[in-house]
Amino acid sequence: MRAFLPPRRCILPAVERLRALTLNIWNRQGPWERRLPLLRDAFTRLAPDVIGLQEVMAFGGRSQADELADGLGLHAHYGVAWPMGGGLSMGNAILSPHPLVETDVLPLPAPDGFDPRSAAFAVLDAPCGRVPVFCTHLTFQPFMGHARCAQVRALADHVATRAPLDGFPPILLGDFNAEPDSDEMRFLRGLTPLGGKSVYFADCWDATTGRTGADPGFTYDRRNVYALRSREPSRRIDYVYVRGPDRALRGEPLACRVVVDEAIDGVWPSDHFGVLAEIQAAARPHDPY
Repeated sequence: MRAFLPPRRCILPAVERLRALTLNIWNRQGPWERRLPLLRDAFTRLAPDVIGLQEVMAFGGRSQADELADGLGLHAHYGVAWPMGGGLSMGNAILSPHPLVETDVLPLPAPDGFDPRSAAFAVLDAPCGRVPVFCTHLTFQPFMGHARCAQVRALADHVATRAPLDGFPPILLGDFNAEPDSDEMRFLRGLTPLGGKSVYFADCWDATTGRTGADPGFTYDRRNVYALRSREPSRRIDYVYVRGPDRALRGEPLACRVVVDEAIDGVWPSDHFGVLAEIQAAARPHDPY
């Protein structure tokens, strides 16, 4: 069993590991002005190298990602998924203390009559090298598994195009709105082909913490009063994936835990909990036999 260690106690120097956080911030619903400082405090405390955010709203050229990044030394890239009219939009965002040397917004298919979907893409100039990161939020309706299957196939195609196999293993962050045993998540883990195509990404929770069976890792949990309002069951639908490890062991999941999962003075930071993973960043010599 691998223990998840805080930054100061980690057995790997900072340059050898990378911390990745994903969190659906629930747009501006609920007491946003009280939730905002809780999220900023969490980002400071957890000190991730990259943060993927979903349900990010923007108006007039400024997004919630900008509000969250202000004064924290974070670079922010916001990618529109749903132009809502009047200068208002919703999408995904990638934040990092490391420079973002390349950014883009990648379209994902969505059925007519349902919210448009996309993936934000950025390349981090991190101490371990150039790290490709994708952040997405898939169609949420439980009966739309076929739409999510089409979306993960399109996402896998984007990853193959933007993240060559000889580079640092790409990281996928997101609210996938799908449980681990769904076809769409099994596809990403290499367990179920879709349309004659197969891929493999390590689910950082499943590869580390989840294998102990001690914690289901719920990220949408009815003990959170904001999530309870939907009357949906508790489940794990937010993930950190990495296409690794590669032959140099870069991209190996080292540890993973659910974070941003407590109310403070009666206020929850979001209706979702976050997922924070530690990933091997530096190449390591090893004997495969």
